[in-house]
Amino acid sequence: MAVPDAPSESDTQVPMLRKILTSESEPLARRFRSLFSLKHLASLKPPTAQTVPAIEAIAAAFTSPSALLKHELAYCLGQSRNDAAVPYLRHVLRDKAEDAMCRHEAAEALGALGDKGSLDLLKDLRDDSQEIDVVRETCDIAVDRIEWEHGLQRKQEQLKQSDFASIDPAPPLPRTAQTQSIPELENTLLDTSLPLFQRYRAMFALRDLSSPPDLPTAVPAIQSLARGFGDPSALFRHEIAFVFGQLSHPASIPSLVETLSNTKEAGMVRHEAAEALGSLGDEEGVEDTLRKFLDDPEQVVRDSVIVALDMAEFEKNGEVEYAIVPEAGKPIEV
Repeated sequence: MAVPDAPSESDTQVPMLRKILTSESEPLARRFRSLFSLKHLASLKPPTAQTVPAIEAIAAAFTSPSALLKHELAYCLGQSRNDAAVPYLRHVLRDKAEDAMCRHEAAEALGALGDKGSLDLLKDLRDDSQEIDVVRETCDIAVDRIEWEHGLQRKQEQLKQSDFASIDPAPPLPRTAQTQSIPELENTLLDTSLPLFQRYRAMFALRDLSSPPDLPTAVPAIQSLARGFGDPSALFRHEIAFVFGQLSHPASIPSLVETLSNTKEAGMVRHEAAEALGSLGDEEGVEDTLRKFLDDPEQVVRDSVIVALDMAEFEKNGEVEYAIVPEAGKPIEV
């Protein structure tokens, strides 16, 4: 009788990561690292035999009580560029018993995937006056992003090549014959009479003027972005903090510390500020600041600080990627 071959590393990789991700007994930081490993597998182009199982593994963790983890699951599914993620995201978005932060992230993820089939759902929630602001506003931006993605406008626009691989809620404002100055972009960013999608486009244009960090426009652009923390929309403020996390520029530290320290600020904004500070973990004093919030009254802030401190450790150690990224022929260590 023939002896069956032992399962290969690639056969056991996703199940092992799924087990870690879905286990409530695992430390949160370890679960986050397994999540980003699954995101790597889910996003491979061209897709592999592990792509759909990785998406299913990510979605399996939506049963967790952690709003922070679930919102990150939705984000990673949106970054997968794979339509297999769509049904899971629609389910989370429709579930009005789900945490608003998770539903918002599911709506944003559907926009990132450019899913035209979700337009009716997104428009219904956008137009529902009883819907929570953060969900309604996210659906508004997601509708505009999907329509931009599939419209003539995109084909006519010239966009600056971004330093960031993320699929953003809105593209940066296009290049024009006359490039907009930082003050002009700031005016668009802060103009609450404009559609959120347009203001987000100014936000990501300012982000791209802040990278690499030694650009002469970097600090002025970051200062303009920081003024967005005064906006009335929690969704908008949280996106400013997310952008600062992408940039990891020391000039953003004072505004991030102020935002995290403001106990009257929305949890979703403070959480994003904490994680942004985690990306700056090799800067003096950042870890000490984060540790002050390990016992914060808000669960999502406490959890974010745990993850942020793990990110800070990763930054100090000079690791290449905040994940257990699989290498050919090497087992994943978590």
